[in-house]
Amino acid sequence: MVETAVFEPGNYTYIRGPFQYSGGIAPLPGFSVERVTFMTPPAIEPGFKLIKDYLTSRGLPLTNFAACELRSPAPFDDAGFIAFNRIYVGTLERWGIFKDDENPVARSNVCPEVLPPSAPVFHAFSYIVPTEEGAPQGFVTAGGAEAREGPGGYAENTVRHGETTPDAILEKAQFTLGAMEIRMTALGYGWKDATTTHVYTVHDFHPFIADEIAARGAAQKGLTWFYARPPVVGLEFEMDVRCVPVERVI
Repeated sequence: MVETAVFEPGNYTYIRGPFQYSGGIAPLPGFSVERVTFMTPPAIEPGFKLIKDYLTSRGLPLTNFAACELRSPAPFDDAGFIAFNRIYVGTLERWGIFKDDENPVARSNVCPEVLPPSAPVFHAFSYIVPTEEGAPQGFVTAGGAEAREGPGGYAENTVRHGETTPDAILEKAQFTLGAMEIRMTALGYGWKDATTTHVYTVHDFHPFIADEIAARGAAQKGLTWFYARPPVVGLEFEMDVRCVPVERVI
């Protein structure tokens, strides 16, 4: 069951998830979400410093950090993923965001199949700003793949784990699309509100774009495909969705 909560210091609602990320965020009334893409993706530690400097220069508290997109060299095993995430959330804890294994920040973390980074890097981040009454607010979902959330490891929770046949990729995509719909609904949005839909996979999904993606309204503003893998070994198809009124490149 999807639960939402309010992160008052950051001025946003979030979908409760595992300790490493939330399922998505949406600004509270009177606020909007903005996004910054790094032209040259920085490694995690210097990336956090750049984000801190940027938010400070805008006069925003660090708690307004709401979502980020990472790129990693290759998929982690379960233990490696947990270890990486503990390092990542350490900074969020120091910023007053992560507490008692509760993390309001949404996140995507994928692994480019070609020209991957040598270490995990920041691709982009999103944050909350005050806005005028009636201005678009937006939302960001976290990246989600074909793994059910719950106790146990990824292998036992993954749809058709270890299979990459066309019908298996279809089933994985159907699950992931449904997960995006659940997250958007929890935040009060749907496909009609999305301005960006991302797919992350190295597998051919063209055969079902029309029936499974376009027919849902998931590609009304286009569809962006990253030739990349999800961050955990054994996952094959990931997506995230957003509507961000203002986007910048630095």
